[in-house]
Amino acid sequence: MNQLHDAPHVSAQLPLDHAEEPISQSVAPPVATFTQRANTIGRPAKLWKPKHVYFTAAAWEEEHGRRIAERLDQLGVNYERLSKNRLPRLKGNTVRETYQKSKNTLAIVNAPPSAMRLTPIPPSADWQFHLAKGCPAHCQYCYLAGSLPGAPITRVYGNLEQILENNVNYIQPGEGTTSFEASCYTDPLGLEHLTGSLSRTIEWFGTQPQATLRWVTKYDDVTPLLGLTHNGHTRSRISLNAEWVTRRLEGGTADLTARIEALRRLCGAGYKVGIVLAPIMPFPGWQESYVEVLDRTQEAVGEGCDVTFELITHRFTPGSKQVLLDWYPNTKLDLSEEGRRKKFNKFGGHKFVYQKEQLGELKEWMYREIGARFGEETILYFT
Repeated sequence: MNQLHDAPHVSAQLPLDHAEEPISQSVAPPVATFTQRANTIGRPAKLWKPKHVYFTAAAWEEEHGRRIAERLDQLGVNYERLSKNRLPRLKGNTVRETYQKSKNTLAIVNAPPSAMRLTPIPPSADWQFHLAKGCPAHCQYCYLAGSLPGAPITRVYGNLEQILENNVNYIQPGEGTTSFEASCYTDPLGLEHLTGSLSRTIEWFGTQPQATLRWVTKYDDVTPLLGLTHNGHTRSRISLNAEWVTRRLEGGTADLTARIEALRRLCGAGYKVGIVLAPIMPFPGWQESYVEVLDRTQEAVGEGCDVTFELITHRFTPGSKQVLLDWYPNTKLDLSEEGRRKKFNKFGGHKFVYQKEQLGELKEWMYREIGARFGEETILYFT
């Protein structure tokens, strides 16, 4: 079992223990051979121990809220019960200071009534629902940046039973299986040791014959999930990427070796699994690096494991770009708008994506290489 640790200070250069590893965009990253990497012991993610934990008054009254409190007591994590439902102000003197304070904070709150009105989330699932909002990781391309208002505090929902029962309203009897995505705004495994929310959710979906659960993580401690009665109703997905991306841009998460081992263990426990390859980036030497990921994944899952792929290329919005540069002012992540094209949504907003020719090259390569190892039918989508 991993050991809890205090959330680390985030360097102004790069987060966590990767601050000494600057990225060069002009030099291809060294690619270790599969044999070399297979003999390397993985680096599991340390379990997050937030410095500040708050229970709102309403969350404390919830059954699941009290279960979380019991977990925190057992782990020796101190928390404060608030007399009201408003969290204390965490603003620092600078954007960086606010970011650091917020990323060291866990709040147990109740999901608002608006969270009970589910929205579709194609192509991932029919509906999205939320166990939490926020994440303890420090990914420099974070997709939550600019999409969640306020400071990046991790908020876990205490009214979990209400959330799960609300999902019943969105299951369509007699119309096949309805799929639900639980990790749009969080990494549930990164919080599981503190909350138990993911385990409870997996077991709940195990009792629903016409509903399936989907979740994804960059963490590796799947031990609490292996003995659950999931009845094949959960697809557990691991977010994978090239070593170059994982080691330098995904601070606080498990390394590639540890994630692939987690994938193998989930397969062994009878879970349907998935690989979310994201964000795909055409850095120098990308073909060799992604070949390594696919080869190692193929060896880990073997035959007989139900596996799917979701392929997501890197993109950013003007708003998320500014937030990320405020959080990581010296990042080497390529956020240049030159060489990108604008992709507009139905509301008039836009994001910057790769040019069509480059996207075409990435898609063709991924379909060919994944198809040769797993079959093209395992690819759910490319975006």
